Amino acid sequence: MHRKNIVVIGASGHGKVVADILSQMPGYRVVGFIDAFIKKGTVCFGDLTVLGGEQDLPELMAAHQITGGIVGIGDNWIRSQVVAKIQAIAPSFEFINAIHPSAVISDTANIGHGNVIAANAVINTNANIGDHCIVNTAACIDHDNHMDSYASVAPRVVTGGNVAIGAYTAVSIGAVVKHGISIGEQSIVGAGAVVLKPVTSFSIWYGVPARKMGERKAGDKYL
Repeated sequence: MHRKNIVVIGASGHGKVVADILSQMPGYRVVGFIDAFIKKGTVCFGDLTVLGGEQDLPELMAAHQITGGIVGIGDNWIRSQVVAKIQAIAPSFEFINAIHPSAVISDTANIGHGNVIAANAVINTNANIGDHCIVNTAACIDHDNHMDSYASVAPRVVTGGNVAIGAYTAVSIGAVVKHGISIGEQSIVGAGAVVLKPVTSFSIWYGVPARKMGERKAGDKYL
């Protein structure tokens, strides 16, 4: 089988998880990492090294016959900025999905590009996942859910049916979201929260039941 040469942008913890997922997907060969903040040649996962920074990508694509890859950065806002930079300097770069073989995805689900679907994740009937999202380890996205681009759900998040998660929003580890709830854009739901009512955009919610605890701006740190 012909395998496409790809890279993972971001060589931190999440990037290593993404590389591990891709190593189990037929059709791809990870040739290394792209990371401007880690010294070139640093070994990061197995025998995979940092090949250079984002600015080196056009040259590296030619040298290694790289067709594309994925941004393996956990922070939703930073991930979006890196995607935009790559689109500007390497327009032919193809963003792929990293889907662990143990993930369960309905045939009726719609998944965009550049997404990470980690081990034991479940994406159920008629769910819609945008672009460059993260559905992390053992998270469950139930029927008719909608995740806007650059949203993320952390390990063991569980959503009921007909839940909407806005762009750039992060739902943290172990949170539970009741059926039919809408979560606005650029918001944070804290670890272990139980969300029983709609979450406004640009806000921070946590607790059992979850309550609004503050507001935030686009790009505010949360990891």
